[in-house]
Amino acid sequence: MTATPTATTAGAMAGSLRDTVTLTGRILQHWKRRPVSIVLGLLFPVLMVVMFGYLFGGAMAVPDGHYMDYLIPGMLALTMLFGLEAMVVAVTTDTAKGVIERIRAMPVTTTAILAGRSAADLLNAVVGITVMVATGLIVGWTTNRGTLLALAGLGLLLWLRFAFTWIGIYLGLMLKTPESAVAVQVLVWPVGFLSSAFVSPDTMPGWLGAIATWNPLSATATAIRDLFGNPSWNAHNWATGHSVALALAWPAVLTVIFLPLAARQYRALGR
Repeated sequence: MTATPTATTAGAMAGSLRDTVTLTGRILQHWKRRPVSIVLGLLFPVLMVVMFGYLFGGAMAVPDGHYMDYLIPGMLALTMLFGLEAMVVAVTTDTAKGVIERIRAMPVTTTAILAGRSAADLLNAVVGITVMVATGLIVGWTTNRGTLLALAGLGLLLWLRFAFTWIGIYLGLMLKTPESAVAVQVLVWPVGFLSSAFVSPDTMPGWLGAIATWNPLSATATAIRDLFGNPSWNAHNWATGHSVALALAWPAVLTVIFLPLAARQYRALGR
């Protein structure tokens, strides 16, 4: 009996899902063998909270709130951005060691290979969010608008991380060597600091403040401050007034652009 197109498609999707789970497990096993680097990556944002919150926080006057309540949502958003740099390093390392070429030689789909990397990174992001939330609670940060809105804010963080994941995969496949991945820091740090993660864009010169206001990181940071009930310290303009919509739209735009680019770059390897 000839298989129907529906059955064939369902079988292909099931096989791709199994491959994705297998490749995600491979990455998690790899992380298990190098726990020190993973732990250091998780603790770095904690160090930044201590540094900015306690060393510089005394000089920050946030309207209707404390600076730590402003800082923690910004650091949660910034932690999602840090995943981009880690993704680039991981992909370039796999490329340099020939791991990706060996995987390409196996009967697995491009979708499963890239989705496995993305799924593992989202799991890492969940752990990173958990560490940051715990840190925030320890230093006195609270959410004030209920559990459902708080969970919605955490969902926006993972949505942003998902988009950054595909940017990282694309850049990692394009750069190919771990040494060249250092150049990504030139992108990550300006994007991180040129946002509302640490201070209001209103405190910046006009043109810089405009860039910071429309930064995707600022959209998510402002949106989750609103959902958490934390002080926003931002002027009332269209971007801040529609921050949740922007926090949904920006990652969607970035994913639509970079997911196909990552898939095309992967198929172009070895040509």
